[in-house]
Amino acid sequence: MYDLLVIGGGAAGLSAALAARECGAKVAVLGKCFPTRSQSSMAQGGINAVLGEEGDSVEAHIADTLRSAHTLADEARVRRLCERAPEAIGWLDRIGTPFSRTEEGGIAQRRLGGAGGARACYAQDYTGLKILHTLYDRALKEGLEFLDEHFLLNFIVEEGRVLGITAIEMASGEVKAIGAGSVVVATGGYAGLYRGFTTNSSATTGDGVAAAIRAGCVLSDMEFVQFHPTALRGSGVLISESARGAGGRLLDSTGERFVDELKPRDEVAAAIWEQLEQGKEVYLDIRHLGEAFIDEHLPQERKLAILYEGVDPVRDLLPIKPVAHYTMGGIEVDDSHMTKIAGLFAAGECANAYIHGANRLGGNSLLETVVFGREAGANAAGFARENGAPSYGSSGQFERDRNFVAAVGRFTNQIDFYEKRDFMGKLFYRNVGILRNEMGLKGVLSAVRQMQKELPFMGIVDKSRAYNTNLLEFVEFGNMLELAETVLVGAIGRNESRGAHRREDFPEEDDEKFGGVHSLSWKEAGTLCNRFEGMG
Repeated sequence: MYDLLVIGGGAAGLSAALAARECGAKVAVLGKCFPTRSQSSMAQGGINAVLGEEGDSVEAHIADTLRSAHTLADEARVRRLCERAPEAIGWLDRIGTPFSRTEEGGIAQRRLGGAGGARACYAQDYTGLKILHTLYDRALKEGLEFLDEHFLLNFIVEEGRVLGITAIEMASGEVKAIGAGSVVVATGGYAGLYRGFTTNSSATTGDGVAAAIRAGCVLSDMEFVQFHPTALRGSGVLISESARGAGGRLLDSTGERFVDELKPRDEVAAAIWEQLEQGKEVYLDIRHLGEAFIDEHLPQERKLAILYEGVDPVRDLLPIKPVAHYTMGGIEVDDSHMTKIAGLFAAGECANAYIHGANRLGGNSLLETVVFGREAGANAAGFARENGAPSYGSSGQFERDRNFVAAVGRFTNQIDFYEKRDFMGKLFYRNVGILRNEMGLKGVLSAVRQMQKELPFMGIVDKSRAYNTNLLEFVEFGNMLELAETVLVGAIGRNESRGAHRREDFPEEDDEKFGGVHSLSWKEAGTLCNRFEGMG
């Protein structure tokens, strides 16, 4: 029995675990992969904070965040995030994050899209990776327990309180029940729905979000999916916004610029998509930055382009396209980051804390993982301390999950779920992507619901127990189908264009209709959101 169980070993999960340990809690971090393979490692551009840059201010950071969110943000929470950003950077610096430095020895910063100043602190173009490794090193020094290679199935909930979780122990194939006084879910987003057309790893399948709605939590803003403007055309591998922040140019087939490269991501991605739909090519040009600058500040971008596209950006144009990158929706949380379920907290991309709204500001994702991750961890530790250790005896959830895993092996294998998974990724990219319409959305919803009906006829081929990736990927696909429906129903119900959700059959909405970008509390913003409540 743990005081706190953190699900997910990325930046949000590790930040939560470390904060809880500082509060004296007994903490374990559980994940389906090792922490250093978490999606946080793919965040390249930087982490926002106003550190005294001339001409910038915390108020400007708040305003940029609210403007990017297109009304669907809580100003009080955004203010808390931005005001606590310098403190978060100071903490990361003190525990050893190797930020790039100015000539004077200060933390280097650069401007990202949608920002009014150079406020993104960075470590070359490996910012997320280096923050993640620093957090992991710190966690090891603090003696945190890691339950790696455990696949979350469900939360154990009784009488409205979380008591722990059920998970598949990959090494044995056994279903385990793990008790905890409180739980922080930090499992990341669900951009894996766009399989083959996302910057995210194949492990980003929304497992924690799906488990949350089954437990009775509320999901909101699920239709808002951010498309990063610059992924390599052939592979979909991310080319960081830092390349444009450094002066990279977006060029059309004729070599002409067609958009301000540092507009918010939703606007830049839409402009690129329009070019591609007209049959044109789009390129990112950083040749003018020079080899020395690229090797010092953008070394990963050069390596990725050579490895995955066979193109050296020092000498050639980079062919690019927009792909799914970040999911703004997720598990609705209150000011303490607790969900509708007592003792169950959420942080990071899996949570909807009403700070990103309809379009996330670049550089705010890593900031959220640290600031709100640490808040969630401390609050969860406090909940466990104040409410004591729960006792659930023989859990019905455990028996149901153990029976389900055993039953999967008996499902017929008439339909290949891998083919369906890849097909859904293509359907989502074309019809639930940057530009949407009612006919396309309803067509995909019909296809998804048919897949849900066919799931018992898909089954698995591998019947072994240890490290059965066939079984785990089947369970992931079930989670993806569950979340796909919420994304589609939300997108169909939002009869407007707002931020990352663009409907070609509805005009752009006027933010001022709802009182302006600065005026909504999270409860008021919730009235403008599509919300999905699980039955528990």
